[in-house]
Amino acid sequence: MISVQSADFSVEKECRWLNNNASDGAIVTFIGKVRDMNFGDNITTLRLEHYRGMTENSLKDICNEAKWRWQLGKVRVIHRVGTLDIGDQIVFVGVSSVHRKVAFEACAFIMDLLKTKAMFWKKECLVDNERWIEVCDSDSEAAKRW
Repeated sequence: MISVQSADFSVEKECRWLNNNASDGAIVTFIGKVRDMNFGDNITTLRLEHYRGMTENSLKDICNEAKWRWQLGKVRVIHRVGTLDIGDQIVFVGVSSVHRKVAFEACAFIMDLLKTKAMFWKKECLVDNERWIEVCDSDSEAAKRW
């Protein structure tokens, strides 16, 4: 289940949803937040844009591939768009599975591919400037392991 939305999300609510499958013994989540600094510069806000339809399809493809690779119970991805302030939640990735190793691997896989293949555009607003953010080399390297 995926959502692209401007509204914030409740980590507690999402964890409850992941936790209602008695067969699953593991739940792994990742929450990404807006940092106050990047590349040594102070960030004031972060603007995330997307192309409706294309973004959701890219996220569905990533989740479907995770389900194909691992035996997962539930998968939940939420990604926010719009203007976000420092400390705001950006992304939630959660998976449930019978075993923890599978859940950890699948969550990392989804996040690694989301950073490199999902159709989002990020603009950092600085005190006196703004800049578009491209995929980092470290994110590309992390995605290659899959």
